[in-house]
Amino acid sequence: MSAHLRGELVFESDQLGPTEEFLSTHYAPMRIGSGSRDRSPARILRTAGGGVSVDRLELGFTMSYDVEPLGTICLCDISTGTVDDHQVDGAQAAETYGPGQVFSFAPPDRPYRGRINHARYSITMLDPALLGQVAAPADDRLPVRLLDHHPVTAAASARLRRVIDHVDAVLRDPGAPLVTATAGQHLAAAVLHTFPNTALSEPTPTDRHDAHPDTVRRAVAFIEADPAREMTLAEIAAAAHVTPRALQYAFVRHLQTTPMAYLRRVRLDAAHRDLQAADPRDGDTVTTIAARWGFAHPGRFATAYRDAYGRAPSRTLHG
Repeated sequence: MSAHLRGELVFESDQLGPTEEFLSTHYAPMRIGSGSRDRSPARILRTAGGGVSVDRLELGFTMSYDVEPLGTICLCDISTGTVDDHQVDGAQAAETYGPGQVFSFAPPDRPYRGRINHARYSITMLDPALLGQVAAPADDRLPVRLLDHHPVTAAASARLRRVIDHVDAVLRDPGAPLVTATAGQHLAAAVLHTFPNTALSEPTPTDRHDAHPDTVRRAVAFIEADPAREMTLAEIAAAAHVTPRALQYAFVRHLQTTPMAYLRRVRLDAAHRDLQAADPRDGDTVTTIAARWGFAHPGRFATAYRDAYGRAPSRTLHG
């Protein structure tokens, strides 16, 4: 059965069929199965608000799962039992998780599968857009993404667990709407500090070690070799033989900018040169030249150009 108590959703059943129906309705369409025909007790308590939900689950049986992409960031924190043979579509190997471990199930756009064995655990889901609300993206055309599903340190994992507990308590209190509205951003900030991501965050000791001038030189050479082509932070980091976070830290440390900001400036300079050499009588326009160098939004391009060169791009073109 399921019921709403004090703004919470409670589900309890000892039958696999109703449990499967509940999970498919409240998560995503999924196929689950248990090798046992015995009673299969399940209890799920959900709280939600502000783009976040926290579910506390107790499953007294072994359950396999095969989940289509959820479109959300989905975190798992195991208290007892295990998650076995968990595999994200496209990953090379399955993994097993046990008590005390926190991990991210899968990228929002990837399916995953595995098996849960007599476990008590929590599932916390949040809208990926919340990450961009609390951190400036490395590339404002792309959303902030998690780069790994393992926490950077055990301390970061423990911190995230405390934040999830706090957010859960906040969501249970309907008398604090303003606090509830910011719960998602609070959790998103903790997630960014816990998992490697494409936004600039605190580097690990290894990242600090890799953030030397040679890293910057390799990345700059890669960017300037073909700045017109599409490239991501991860691609630039791979070319420099470091992690994305180490690359960002190196650029901030030595150039006082980020890799993607540097790429935008290289492209802006190239567009400036093209505007100077162009002839409107030949059909050249600000929009076509901007698009040639990766600026898909003419208004944003004009603003960036004016900030850099003190005049509108149209004046350069017609000057």
